[in-house]
Amino acid sequence: MVPFQQRKDCVLEGSARVTPSVQPHLQPIRNMSVSRTMEDSCELDLVYVTERIIAVSFPSTANEENFRSNLREVAQMLKSKHGGNYLLFNLSERRPDITKLHAKVLEFGWPDLHTPALEKICSICKAMDTWLNADPHNVVVLHNKGNRGRIGVVIAAYMHYSNISASADQALDRFAMKRFYEDKIVPIGQPSQRRYVHYFSGLLSGSIKMNNKPLFLHHVIMHGIPNFESKGGCRPFLRIYQAMQPVYTSGIYNIPGDSQTSVCITIEPGLLLKGDILLKCYHKKFRSPARDVIFRVQFHTCAIHDLGVVFGKEDLDDAFKDDRFPEYGKVEFVFSYGPEKIQGMEHLENGPSVSVDYNTSDPLIRWDSYDNLSGHRDDGMEDGNKQNTNSQSIGSISGGLEDQHTWPDTHWPSQS
Repeated sequence: MVPFQQRKDCVLEGSARVTPSVQPHLQPIRNMSVSRTMEDSCELDLVYVTERIIAVSFPSTANEENFRSNLREVAQMLKSKHGGNYLLFNLSERRPDITKLHAKVLEFGWPDLHTPALEKICSICKAMDTWLNADPHNVVVLHNKGNRGRIGVVIAAYMHYSNISASADQALDRFAMKRFYEDKIVPIGQPSQRRYVHYFSGLLSGSIKMNNKPLFLHHVIMHGIPNFESKGGCRPFLRIYQAMQPVYTSGIYNIPGDSQTSVCITIEPGLLLKGDILLKCYHKKFRSPARDVIFRVQFHTCAIHDLGVVFGKEDLDDAFKDDRFPEYGKVEFVFSYGPEKIQGMEHLENGPSVSVDYNTSDPLIRWDSYDNLSGHRDDGMEDGNKQNTNSQSIGSISGGLEDQHTWPDTHWPSQS
């Protein structure tokens, strides 16, 4: 067994160590290079981001037996060090073993490698602030199984949130949060996660104004054709989600290699979009019951003020690090304020080499990877403390993005 304080490759630079009196003995780490990412080099990452904010993260590939064992060790350490003064925020899927081991748990999970709804980011920050201000001994524990980008979104958002009610004694905490985010999250985060942190910061500061106008999506144009087939080209189709519910599925476009420099997917009449939007572009493999993700992008309509929005490769989840997507590639969204066909867009029509298959009843096309988003796991953990705090019980989260005119007043902490 390797004592926690000796696993230096598993402790972030500048983070607090667990004191010797409560050091848990965790599962031994695999013998890998220290220079590799933390997710590849150890089963558990426990970091004191600040003295009162703790990040507990497990890689998605963590062995289930080790994961359960380490969960117990973490629970024992937290109870020994902080007693009943810690509140655990679960950012990944619900698991009975987590709620059995910890007295107070708030469930705020969302899919790995994605960004949470803007409303959820605000609710998390409000709950964190309420708990930390209730007692100077209270600490927040952010739990995540998967990519650490989820923890990064929360840390970065709370850094901006707490900055509005800035006090001198919080300056070092904000510096620590900023360093943690920039050093350990930005290199592994997704573009949409950074976009939502930018939205949140801009709405707090007032640099982003609310857009209350309805937006209708008419065209999605992919400039630069990805090479997902052996001879080049791809067979893309779109799935669009609003508040994580599917609202549109396109036909399957067949684009031979070197036949086009761009392809336009047209939606007529225009599709009304409001709130948190996820657009996922898949490639349907030729003569194979399989699909690959070409790109994914998330945005919120309240922050969209232009009727033409362009996302470069560096702005697209998955695609930003995929060699099959051209470096110069970009995706353009064409909106309007009404569902009627936009006049003067005839130049967007695809060439004769592009064919479209509208057989969207194919199970492969209809299959939704978000159907079981709120599902529960039952891992057969032994009974422990079963108390579970509902995600709305720590401080009321008033208002909402639907009531956009009052959002700054009902959500943000008062200026001081």
